Amino acid sequence: MRGTPEPEPASTRTRRCGDLHDATPEQRPAMLRSAFTAVLVNGDEYLDSDLAPPAIAAAAIVASQLPGGAAITSVYAPDFLLEDGSIEVLTDVPPLAVRALDRIVADDSEWRALWEQTPDRATAFAALQQIRTTIDAARDK
Repeated sequence: MRGTPEPEPASTRTRRCGDLHDATPEQRPAMLRSAFTAVLVNGDEYLDSDLAPPAIAAAAIVASQLPGGAAITSVYAPDFLLEDGSIEVLTDVPPLAVRALDRIVADDSEWRALWEQTPDRATAFAALQQIRTTIDAARDK
């Protein structure tokens, strides 16, 4: 990991984590950050469920790049990660990932409300907790 870069340009902030496979390696760290920022700038307002999946995917990618992180194997993952590639995780990104995950599972989150209505809610919450635990463990080292 390296230090925090200059602020990202507006054109980068609007891109989503799903575009990582089309991005240059230099653009990818800002795209991860953007997915977390989209959740966090929502503040105390009810969090729309559309903001959660890109942030969850970005958090899983961050966790996969840290010591003890599980490799990304989803068919939805960017090709470069499925081909044993990597993405640079800047030092400010893991704390943003944790904050975004905490916001996604908070009481005022549509993602949480929707998952609480399903029989698979425990699996969904456990998956997020596993990602968070991996990130926290790497941050504590």
